[in-house]
Amino acid sequence: MATTVNNVRGQALIQQNVAITERMIYRLRELNIQYVYIEDALSNGIKVTQSVPSKVRQEAVAGIEGVFSRINEAKMPQNLVVLEDSAKQLKQIINVVLREVKENDELLTVLTDVFTYDSYVFHHSFNVTLYTLSIGIELNLSSKQLEDLGIGAILHDVGKMLIAEEILMKPGKLTEEEFVEVKRHTEHGFDILRKLQSVSLMVAHCAYQHHERLDGSGYPRGLKGEDIHPFAKIIAVADVFDAMTSNRVYRKAMLPHEALEILYAGSGSLFDKNVIEAFRRSVAIYPNGMVVELNDGIKGIVTGQNKGLTDRPVIRVIEEKGKELYSPYELDLRTELDRVIIGFDADYEPESSKIK
Repeated sequence: MATTVNNVRGQALIQQNVAITERMIYRLRELNIQYVYIEDALSNGIKVTQSVPSKVRQEAVAGIEGVFSRINEAKMPQNLVVLEDSAKQLKQIINVVLREVKENDELLTVLTDVFTYDSYVFHHSFNVTLYTLSIGIELNLSSKQLEDLGIGAILHDVGKMLIAEEILMKPGKLTEEEFVEVKRHTEHGFDILRKLQSVSLMVAHCAYQHHERLDGSGYPRGLKGEDIHPFAKIIAVADVFDAMTSNRVYRKAMLPHEALEILYAGSGSLFDKNVIEAFRRSVAIYPNGMVVELNDGIKGIVTGQNKGLTDRPVIRVIEEKGKELYSPYELDLRTELDRVIIGFDADYEPESSKIK
């Protein structure tokens, strides 16, 4: 193993530098873990970085879970004291995460740690906050704007605490009535947050408007274009991207570049084009360690990123036209403009490692 595999509580399932066995692979699949980083001869020297240290992520998610649970237990909006204290705690979390994102010179990596379905809302809130802050930094927002944006992102789904768990966690397709109920989380969130003295009103509008779309096809109000708050437009992109790249009870996760293609398909009609471009510039769409395929039959492992050109990383070429190379070499797609990534190989296994 190239990196330690942790569960949702931060407990190590498999330690770094331990040889992985078929039994381990079977158990990881049972736990819905879709990927792990393997260290072998082909990947030697490839640096897999964490955008935010595991400890920071675990503490942040635990903080989000604690705040959301207190809100749920308080049966809002009656107990405002609980929420005021919770808002202060979340501001501290935002400032820690914001510092980590600003200090990290690498692009944000989108393949995050595994988490269980029952903790989805908490991890989703953290991931959306991470992506949102990266977009905000790329758009040159001020420190105060970034703090408000981060609070809006971390609380964008707080209204889901008032939706029945059996509806939120339903493995099959929702009925029309159930879908109407789920959509009410935007209104619940607005009602909760607009009463708080310690957060800006725009934070409440982040919860209220993050499902609105530029063409008016969103909810709850069917707002269009400029009527949608700029922060809500940012959170909308982060929210949809993380939803598509996360495992859900009813479907498996997409890979990052597949989700980005869907966002681009809605650019200008559903989502703000400038926000999508800022997201693309700040997030590693093809993370280090991913095996990709080029238009000329080359396969390679992503070894590094080119900031601002996240769809053109540096790769280690390991195969050409179906033939494994004995001497892999580096290829920087920033300068190889006639070559483009057309796919990935999630199950790549070199011929030299197969049992004859």
